[in-house]
Amino acid sequence: MAETIAILLPIIALIGLGHLLRRSGIFGPDLWSGIERLVYYLLFPALLFGTLASRPIDLGAGGLMILVGFGFMLGGMLLGLAVRPLLSPSPHAFASIFQCGFRFNTYIGLALLGGIHGADGIAAFALLAGFVIPLANVASVWALARHTRHAILPELARNPFILATFGGLGWSALGLPLPDIALSTLLFLGEPALPLGLLATGAALTFTLEGRRQTLVAYFVAVKLLAVPALALGLTLAMGLTGAYLAAAVLLAALPPASSAYILAARMGGDGPLVAATVGAATVMAAVSLPVWLYVLGR
Repeated sequence: MAETIAILLPIIALIGLGHLLRRSGIFGPDLWSGIERLVYYLLFPALLFGTLASRPIDLGAGGLMILVGFGFMLGGMLLGLAVRPLLSPSPHAFASIFQCGFRFNTYIGLALLGGIHGADGIAAFALLAGFVIPLANVASVWALARHTRHAILPELARNPFILATFGGLGWSALGLPLPDIALSTLLFLGEPALPLGLLATGAALTFTLEGRRQTLVAYFVAVKLLAVPALALGLTLAMGLTGAYLAAAVLLAALPPASSAYILAARMGGDGPLVAATVGAATVMAAVSLPVWLYVLGR
């Protein structure tokens, strides 16, 4: 447990610091928007490509992990659909919050897996995320489709995380050498990605809840932090996964929704405040739930 706390405390501290800095007004909104773009389009893709391209991938265990990922992602979607007869949210609210049952915060996941399993953990997490991010994006955009004319395929084709992940996997699979200068450059670019990503996560959090919608938020927080990782754990044990692949699957499933869920809802005309409140509540509660899942995994 002491090791778990040592891994989680810096992550929680950076998220909290980002939230405090944003609310203090010391830095304007343009700075945070710039940090988000820098991390999203350059720093994290460099980290993902450099990590994956420079090391061999166990496609046997990796393939089973990806199947597990598809399984618990679909489970989260089904539990999201189940809320319609249970709580009868408005179509507008449901289309927006649906994604909070299965999307995940990549920044927290990479920091967590890197702290537990080092580069092997980052590689396993990046491999899984690279395959389930397209599924998550398609499902999220589909739910909001009636509010937008955006095409799904072009958005997926230019997603920098997806491009970097599959580019790194392809480089590794072909056995191509990665020159030391190129690798060093990629790793230097990737070093600030995790702390800046966590600061940006904290800066985007909000905790405003209104009336009966609190029940809807609570339902999706429980789905994302409890039900989906429990399903992931069962699937990983059934598949016989161990080590970094086991941890990557369960912890990815246990992560709170990404702040990009709010950005997507707001951009596509959805209920942005409802999604922002769900992301904020889930991120805070994850400080309690993630240590439990790490304990279950034996960390």
